Amino acid sequence: MNLLFLMTDQHRVDTLGCYGNAHVATPHLDRLAATGTRFDRFYTPTAICTPARASLLTGQAPFRHRLLANYERNVGYLEDLREDAFTFPEALAASGHRLGLIGKWHGGTRRNAASYGFEGPDLPGWHNPVDHPDYLAYLEEHGLPPYRISDPVRGTTPGGNPGNLLAARLHQPVEATFEYYLATRAIEHLERYAAGEKPFFLATHFFGPHLPYLLPDSYYDLYDPALVELPPSVAETFEGKPPVQRNYSAHWAFDTIPIETTRKLIAVYWGYVTLIDEQIGRILTRLDELGLGEDTSVFFTADHGEFTGAHRLHDKGPAMYEDIYRIPGIIRIPGAAPQVRDELVSLTDCTATILELAGCDASPAVDSRSLVPLVKGETPRWPGELVAEFHGHHFPYPQRMIRDDRYKLVVNPESVNELYDLLADPHELANRYTHPEFRQVRARLMRQLYELLRDRGDNFYHWMTSMYDIGVSDYDPSLSAFENDDANAGTTWTATADPGATLTETP
Repeated sequence: MNLLFLMTDQHRVDTLGCYGNAHVATPHLDRLAATGTRFDRFYTPTAICTPARASLLTGQAPFRHRLLANYERNVGYLEDLREDAFTFPEALAASGHRLGLIGKWHGGTRRNAASYGFEGPDLPGWHNPVDHPDYLAYLEEHGLPPYRISDPVRGTTPGGNPGNLLAARLHQPVEATFEYYLATRAIEHLERYAAGEKPFFLATHFFGPHLPYLLPDSYYDLYDPALVELPPSVAETFEGKPPVQRNYSAHWAFDTIPIETTRKLIAVYWGYVTLIDEQIGRILTRLDELGLGEDTSVFFTADHGEFTGAHRLHDKGPAMYEDIYRIPGIIRIPGAAPQVRDELVSLTDCTATILELAGCDASPAVDSRSLVPLVKGETPRWPGELVAEFHGHHFPYPQRMIRDDRYKLVVNPESVNELYDLLADPHELANRYTHPEFRQVRARLMRQLYELLRDRGDNFYHWMTSMYDIGVSDYDPSLSAFENDDANAGTTWTATADPGATLTETP
């Protein structure tokens, strides 16, 4: 089985026609969804580029692989996976697959994609590396003009300095864009792989639609801002929310930008999505022309979402809202009937799925479950909850989140916790954590999260033991073993297997 893995960066799920957007043209991804499985509740394990991509590589939650931050804003975490970490390309190479990766790597500083066996140009960094020699050679070969932008859009930071660049006009034709270049290189790899006899895994990782949105006029102005309905959460007041969210809004200078500019930014973001959809269409068309469609499983997803003004925020960061944690997830396996699934699944689950389709052992991908049974229309037992985590961006900021069919609990150790009723409040404007009528929901989710983290080995649960109502503790956090009075002499405390039981003493 060949595998084609298409990935975008910072991509809102509600920008795709197949996920309900009536305005944005995404015919190629819509066609992929119509011929495959569209997952409606597909989540990233963490809404930050490098840790999410490391979870895909390893099939492990971020706390386990320990690559917890983007190196550009790293505040002391690891910058590369450990040398002994399991990665799926290692297993695929051992099974005889050719490996290709075109586009964004962002998986470490010292070790690049080639370190893990991938063929393709080495394209480091978080955004289109428009000064890369291979891209410049591509422009020269095709007689295309170099990168140049104008009309930058940005706000003003609290310190009075210019804010982050959000968008600008790109003075290049579409054929010169980095997105077109990436699709061209991917097609060239497909053609080489089609001429060989080995199965292949080919990833194409677009750098967009990550901000800043740098687009030719034809895409920058493709959508009328009048079509844009501002996200309801633009009415965010941050009342009863962690103060860091208000600070982050100021960092992104949201309130210094006119609301009509925000509307235009969303329209430009839509144009970016359409540009990428067209390039994905070129790759999928060539896959079929080469006669590979019937032998190739195709994935489409993203590393995380984007705020684009939701909750008066841009980019991503220390707020575990659906806008940045829910992502697109489409998988087409030859022979499997088209469908829509609503199980809670994760980007990390792609790892075990890739390994199963390639005929490899998935056991080292300890936090990953194969999606193959779901794609084939089966109804296996599946967890009714999903856990995500965050460790910081610009500064350390630990968070854990659990969501089930209706509710979401976010634990913020330095601040107020959050509880959202996603049925009554889908835009997560009202924090219900302290509301008496949600006491039972809060207690149930807190205990569930505690048990899941404890069973995983995520030591975040230690903080929860003493600080929150998790019921009777199943281990002794009080360091009573150091007490040496006569009553405790010769006694040790041991945990029981039953989370609801009390501690037992053993002479």
